[in-house]
Amino acid sequence: MAIKENGKNAAVHVHEHTGNAHELKNLMPDEDKLYDLAELFKCFGDSTRIRILFALFENEMCVCDLADSLNMTQSAVSHQLKILKQMKLITNRREGKSIIYMLADSHVSSIIAQGIEHILE
Repeated sequence: MAIKENGKNAAVHVHEHTGNAHELKNLMPDEDKLYDLAELFKCFGDSTRIRILFALFENEMCVCDLADSLNMTQSAVSHQLKILKQMKLITNRREGKSIIYMLADSHVSSIIAQGIEHILE
């Protein structure tokens, strides 16, 4: 960083590496995408939803089994499943009279696996 005198004995900083800021501006996603990303991470900020995602990371499950294994009511699990589904973190399929829930794709599995790996370091 160079310093120039501006004639009034006050230092003015001139950055010689302004290309980094311009490059970042070009790479930065638009505000809508950043908002969606923040909303996604908010979804991971709830320990109940994390418990459900972790359970589904291990195995596909119906609401009854999730509620039983997590010691929650079916209503509470269903509420959280709705949020997770809206955020496209889980999906489901019908199996007879039951609806089986699973992680939506390998990205969600990867986020869970990396999160677990990170906290175990």
